[in-house]
Amino acid sequence: MDLEARSLQPNVKVVLLAKLREYKSDLNNLKSEHKRLASANSNQAARDDLLESGMADAMSVSANQRGRLMMSTKRLNESNDRIKESRRTMLETEELGVSILQDLHQQRQSLLHANDTNKLHGVDDNISKSKKILTNMSRRMSRNKWIISSIIVVLVVAIALILYFKLSK
Repeated sequence: MDLEARSLQPNVKVVLLAKLREYKSDLNNLKSEHKRLASANSNQAARDDLLESGMADAMSVSANQRGRLMMSTKRLNESNDRIKESRRTMLETEELGVSILQDLHQQRQSLLHANDTNKLHGVDDNISKSKKILTNMSRRMSRNKWIISSIIVVLVVAIALILYFKLSK
């Protein structure tokens, strides 16, 4: 038809070609709609087959799914219990760690304080020097007592001799 319309006179040709294009687009629309309906019918039939065979297995599938769901719930509860136990263990470990850190801090302070006692060694040296000085002073005092006592004895003997000679003459 397309060839015949092209071979005609130009004024008729234009009208016929426009109608021809219109018919071709209608034909393409109808073909696509037919394909869509045919596939919908085949899909509907396949769907019905599946549903019919699926209804028989629905009860066993439902029981199987229920069993798997129960097992999954049990596993989930066990996992929750393990997580709670792990959290409790973690908190105990954290408390123990804090306690150890406090002990280490106290020991560090003790060591730093012991380091400061090096200054006390200087005080100890001063005490030792003071002790030596006091010992020397005590010795001198004892020596001075002996010297004074001996001077007194010599003076008493000299006075006694002087009196003896003066009174005996």
